[in-house]
Parts: sequence; structure tokens; C-alpha cells
Amino acid sequence: MKTKSGKTRERLLNAASRIFAEQGFQESTIADICEQAETNIASVNYHFGDKETLYLEAWRYAFNQELNLYPSDGGVADDAPAEQRLEGRIRSFIGRVTDENSYSFAIINKEMAQPTSLLADILEKEINPQRLKMLALLEECLGQAATEQRIQYCHNSIMGQCFQLLRLKHMQSAKNFPNYPGDLTDSKAFADHVVQFSLAGIHAIRSQHLT
Repeated sequence: MKTKSGKTRERLLNAASRIFAEQGFQESTIADICEQAETNIASVNYHFGDKETLYLEAWRYAFNQELNLYPSDGGVADDAPAEQRLEGRIRSFIGRVTDENSYSFAIINKEMAQPTSLLADILEKEINPQRLKMLALLEECLGQAATEQRIQYCHNSIMGQCFQLLRLKHMQSAKNFPNYPGDLTDSKAFADHVVQFSLAGIHAIRSQHLT
């Protein structure tokens, strides 16, 4: 059972992650966050001390909530073939990016547009381990064709596809490109495409190395 104080803290984190995702750090106010969390500014001071710490903890909270819903391995067993494990990671990542109630990537997107440098350390601690696992998996999939450059290029290609969808969804929600062709709401179809496209690219690179 959560205490009253624990429930207040969770409401603040929920409200803050949503508002920071929508407005970014600079435009978000403690007053708006407290209003949505149905609490007062004293609660922010008590639980977090300042807006900067609330920003960090809201991102961490959102990120971990999303990982609970979409485990990074995609539910694929550790002893499954490498390509199946890669597919699981891609599907997990797209699930987190496209979920309307996922805020960590939206916060990163805002951070890229208006950098604060506040997230640098926490991203290194939370995101980098996920990135290293993906790189190791790509090395396994590429086999003898695996060079540092090819591994990085493959990783960038996969991540680029996923983040492009996120950017397009944000642009559409902001009405900047309301008539962009294609259905961006079918995340499963998009995940199917990214998996097929990425595995085909890896196969081509690997085959080219063998000829």
C-alpha cells in the first residue's frame, strides 16, 4: 500500500512526465504540474527540491514505466537465434516510441530541440546499456561482416527509422503536416516493416562479405 506521501510523489511524476513531454523543460511550469497532480508547490520542494530534479526523475519514471510495459528484449528468450532477439528489441523499441502514454522519447525529442544538458548523465546511465546490448546483437547478426563501422551504421539505420516515425507523429499532432500520406497509427505494421527492412539489409551486408 502506498502512503499518502508516496501517492502524491507518483501523481507529480505522472503529471510532470506528461507536461515535460508536451511542452519541454523551459515552457513547463511547476504551477501547471502541481495543478494536474492536484497538489501544491510545497510537495515538489519536499519530494524533489527543484524543477531540475523533478525533470530528471520524471524522465526516469517514464522510461522505467515504459520498460515495464515493453521489456527491452521483446519477450524473446536469451537462447533464441540472434535475428529473433534483434526482432524482439526492435518491436519493444517501436512499442515504446509509439505508445500514446509513453513520454520518455517525447521528452528526449523536446530536449533535442531545446537542449538543457540536464539529461546527459541519466541518459548515459539508462540508455547506453540498452544501446550496447543492441550493438552486441548486431555484431552477432552480421557475423564475419561485422566491423565497427558496419555495426554503427546498422544501429543508426534502425534507430533512424524508429525516430523518424516519432518525429512524423509529433509533426502531425502539431498540425504542421496534417496531410502526410500513409497511416502512422498502425505501429504493428510499421514494426513489421522495420524488422523486414533491417534484417534484409543485414542479410545483404553479410552475403556481400561472403562473395
